[in-house]
Amino acid sequence: MDLFTIFQDRLPDIATGFREHLELTFVSLFFAIIIGVPLGIILTRYRKGAEAVIGVTAVAQTIPSLALLGFMIPLMGIGFTPAVVALTIYGLLPIVRNTYTGIVGVDQAAIEAGIGMGMTSGQVLYLVEIPLALSVIMAGVRTSTVLIIGVATLASLIGAGGLGDMIFRGIAMSSNELILAGAMPAAVLAVIFDFLLKRLEVRVTPKGSRNKA
Repeated sequence: MDLFTIFQDRLPDIATGFREHLELTFVSLFFAIIIGVPLGIILTRYRKGAEAVIGVTAVAQTIPSLALLGFMIPLMGIGFTPAVVALTIYGLLPIVRNTYTGIVGVDQAAIEAGIGMGMTSGQVLYLVEIPLALSVIMAGVRTSTVLIIGVATLASLIGAGGLGDMIFRGIAMSSNELILAGAMPAAVLAVIFDFLLKRLEVRVTPKGSRNKA
């Protein structure tokens, strides 16, 4: 059976897997951002502990993704929620590290200019540091997104669904076409997300920083 026929016959299953994969990615990325960005910002204010915290997130990412998902089973059972928790943990490192690196790397002259204009520390953060570091932060988000999409294929092993169902079914049946029917939409999803986030990065980055970059 050729690939086209597989896609034609399995279209409802592929569509369902794609939707589940999209949900897993969106929810996990959302939590990774709302945890990772504030954590990265906090670390710029407490730099002595920054390396230790970033090291912890790095250790979490070095755990094999299959093992990390497996750890969730005795803690939270199987299904969507434990998969999201594992994927969020897996996607934290690039966001935390890039947020910290981006803000720390902001030109000190720009910060001093903001302080000289009478800005509070909060205003300097939101009006100077974050806008100037935004391209670096977004690069971390893009990296995290691709990681989450890739690891989400394994989430089907703990009952979370997604395109991994198709891939593992293909492995069990020794069908390369069935494996590709699950792997190709996942790859397309990663490319689409990366493109959209790149466009968003360009839109939200101040023109001066954009031109300099």
